Amino acid sequence: MKGLVRMLRTGPLRGWSIRIAVTLCVAFVFVGIFAPLLVPQDPNAQDLGARLLSPLSEGHLLGTDLLGRDVLSRLIMGTRVALLVALAAVTVSVVIGVLVGLVSGYFGGWIDSALMRIIDAWLAFPFLLFAIAVVAILGPGLRNVIIALIASEWVLYVRLVRGETLSLREREFVASARMLGVRDSAIMIKHILPNTFAPIMVVATLEIGVVIVTEASLSFLGLGVDAATPTWGAMLADGKAYVTTAWWLALLPGLLIFVIVLAVNLVGDALRDLLDPKTKSQAQLIEPDLA
Repeated sequence: MKGLVRMLRTGPLRGWSIRIAVTLCVAFVFVGIFAPLLVPQDPNAQDLGARLLSPLSEGHLLGTDLLGRDVLSRLIMGTRVALLVALAAVTVSVVIGVLVGLVSGYFGGWIDSALMRIIDAWLAFPFLLFAIAVVAILGPGLRNVIIALIASEWVLYVRLVRGETLSLREREFVASARMLGVRDSAIMIKHILPNTFAPIMVVATLEIGVVIVTEASLSFLGLGVDAATPTWGAMLADGKAYVTTAWWLALLPGLLIFVIVLAVNLVGDALRDLLDPKTKSQAQLIEPDLA
């Protein structure tokens, strides 16, 4: 905690915009975790007699939708879905990408060539279209959306970790470890992997925003989670026909997506500057004790 406070006061995280972005990201995580406790009403409770109430109406701070459901409650529960999908997809993608990238970059040869041809073919598909295709095959649902996003995301980390590994495997401390008879698996885990944490953290942070937008896009197209689960993308889809008569139905979820993704990207940029060895004189390779 003291380290975070120090970074907010000095260095790349000292600006007011970054402080606001960090605060928004913390709030996003907090609301996503405690969403069931924060909703003022049942997000799926319908009241046709109270449909399309404007914001600041009695009992409905942000109004109601076309079925009389409370917009604020649905936005809060949509935060939970966005957080779950983003963290699950990015975490699993990082694990898979790091493992494949380490193996490809460290061993090289035909293993590297075969894996890179697979990655090249994978990257030939546009990110969103690939996710749509996977969900269309597997069917809508929270689990299938996460699988589709993982299938689209993991290749980015393979390329990143492979490039870092190709450079690190030629370093003196890795050569010394080989001469001492350290196993390849130990070299990859103890010597190379710790030195890839910084770029992985930066890319993973930035990709959280991409995943949130992609999940919202899938939900907007009707390929996201089931209809009973509130999501920002589905709320946008429901509100697009009421832009002129009930502007809050599309504006509020769209604005929330914009703000959260912008905050995540600002934090990612700040982390990049913070962890970049060119801007941080203390940055050094982590050279384990070989003794």
